[in-house]
Amino acid sequence: MAPFGRIILLMGVVLVLVGGILILGDKFGLGKLPGDIFIQKGNFTFFFPIVSTLIISIILTLLLNIFKK
Repeated sequence: MAPFGRIILLMGVVLVLVGGILILGDKFGLGKLPGDIFIQKGNFTFFFPIVSTLIISIILTLLLNIFKK
């Protein structure tokens, strides 16, 4: 049962980190950048944060490359 417990603990840590990133991202305007697609017509809403996703990807790539070395 120990490996299962470690997996659950790791998933919890990852969720806390993702939640923190989402909270901080909202304060810095992620999701509201020019280039993010937002369409609203009647009862239909479509949102695709393509520019925000690219920025997060670049930041994570740089951080992981720094820690990898």
